[in-house]
Amino acid sequence: MKKISKMNIPNKIFSLSMIFILASCSSLSPYKVPILQGNIFDDEDVGKLSEGLSKDQVQFIFGTALIQDPFHSDRWDYYYSIKVGEDILDERKLSIFFDQNGQVDSWIIENLSE
Repeated sequence: MKKISKMNIPNKIFSLSMIFILASCSSLSPYKVPILQGNIFDDEDVGKLSEGLSKDQVQFIFGTALIQDPFHSDRWDYYYSIKVGEDILDERKLSIFFDQNGQVDSWIIENLSE
């Protein structure tokens, strides 16, 4: 009959515990900070938008437009994106068009994350 060595049991326990520790650490990932860019607007803000609003009223609702092209003063573009690590959670663009009197004529909302 073989004798079980007392040194063999602690080595086995140590080896098994090290395997469990390494396996659990491999599944951890660092915290990734959400990055918000642009002018965040929601459906409630878009609901306030209507034809005939002045540029000042639009700026009060949405803030300063991200893109105000000096060659096309009748169009303001609002863009935002929410990104966590490499994953883009949400990305939208709102283009507001003004008439010659500086009042809202129409607008387009594009969901770029799909």
